[in-house]
Amino acid sequence: MSFELRGITKTFGALVANDGIDLKVERGEILAILGENGAGKSTLMNIAYGLLQADSGEIFVDGQKVVINEPSDALAAGIGMVHQHFMLIPVFTVAENIVLGHEPTSRGGVLKLEEARTAIHKISEEFGFDVDPDAIVEELPVGVQQRVEIIKALIYDAKVLILDEPTAVLTPQETDDLLRIMKSLKEKGTSIIFITHKLREVKIAADKITIIRRGKVVGTAEPSASQNELASLMVGRPVDLAPAKTPHEIGAPVLTVSGLEVKDPSGRNLVDAVSFEVRAGEVLAVAGVQGNGQTELARALINLEDHIEGSIQLSGQEIVGMSVHGSLTAGIAYIPESRELDGLIGTFSIAENLILDLHTQKPYAAHGLISPAVVASEAEKQAVEFDIRTQSTQDPVSSLSGGNKQKVVLARELSRPVKLLIASQPTRGLDVGSIEFVHERILAERDAGRAVLLISTELDEVTALADRIAVMYRGKILAIVNADVSREELGLLMAGVVSDGKKSA
Repeated sequence: MSFELRGITKTFGALVANDGIDLKVERGEILAILGENGAGKSTLMNIAYGLLQADSGEIFVDGQKVVINEPSDALAAGIGMVHQHFMLIPVFTVAENIVLGHEPTSRGGVLKLEEARTAIHKISEEFGFDVDPDAIVEELPVGVQQRVEIIKALIYDAKVLILDEPTAVLTPQETDDLLRIMKSLKEKGTSIIFITHKLREVKIAADKITIIRRGKVVGTAEPSASQNELASLMVGRPVDLAPAKTPHEIGAPVLTVSGLEVKDPSGRNLVDAVSFEVRAGEVLAVAGVQGNGQTELARALINLEDHIEGSIQLSGQEIVGMSVHGSLTAGIAYIPESRELDGLIGTFSIAENLILDLHTQKPYAAHGLISPAVVASEAEKQAVEFDIRTQSTQDPVSSLSGGNKQKVVLARELSRPVKLLIASQPTRGLDVGSIEFVHERILAERDAGRAVLLISTELDEVTALADRIAVMYRGKILAIVNADVSREELGLLMAGVVSDGKKSA
């Protein structure tokens, strides 16, 4: 079945999310829509699936115009969608999730699942899904949960399947399995629209590539195009995707963590007896699927968590129990996972955000009074050094793009003496050009002899920047390996499989 969008335009106030977009996918074809976060990809697909309505434009299925006002219209037209954040009820079985909203019942009102079980077995066998209809969803690995979402679409006879950032929460092995499933679906005649910002996967899976930037289609490409060519189309200028990591001497431990535990209010361990060290002049990357304790680990290291046990030493000084301000003053620079929530105050100016943890110190303040002239002067210098693109540093920081907001955080944290940089998901939501800049600054800190703890779910980022890699699974560090480890071994560790082939508890 062919599927076509013509002239799709969608605005949110002054923001033009989609600007006259045309695209078409043929029967049995995989079309990759490539673009950075905020480019308008998901908005476009939400229109195609009926979750949003376009301001203008038309949708065609097999050359016939269709009107899609809600997801039921999309399903009736043969269009299914698997969202980045799964739409499953964790405590229900696979079969119960599949029939949700279409519950088959007997005359007495009793739920009948046998037909659903049979259909799930049939689809699983046809496409190699290996999904148990009676398994509880919350007990399934993330990759299998995603297969359940795909089955939900196929069981209602979807001929066009939209996959929105489908590998965002998968291990490398789960990603490879998904790419295999996509090719199997394609061979059976299913048309697939594959939304992503990961260049490697596009080159492996796609038959053709459409690039969206700032709400517009800016080009098309063949899978044979290089990653650098695709990245350049995404950002509109040449981009070097390979950060220059030069070998150099690594020094003594700067951060030493011993038996660290972080508990939730019920007493459950979110970080479980973690021990490691980060040395001067090295990048130790913490890898793992999101939700395995990485967020809580980063927050604990600057005393943002309430329930901490164990030891955290910075250059031999115990810092557990310090205030956050005390941790920063001791020599930690912190790039938080969410710059919006934890890194910036949106209504404050760029200049004010650049001194959030420095406003009581020289040269910004003397005798308890802040010097506006010095704050403004230093902000101008930092805007130049960190390439913060703004008309004025007196503008509110909320007026900046995501990449420039992250540069404000970097400028503030790296423009003071530090011993340790903690960078938590430092390139999340950034365009390729901003990622290039952030990577260069992280490696500059490493090369200047600072210790760097990088926490990232982006495997390419981890392998590009790390000297060593610690893999977290269910709150524990399963292993610390060298950066030249294979993707396969790293993926197994991320799935909880240790060197003896057994699954970690």
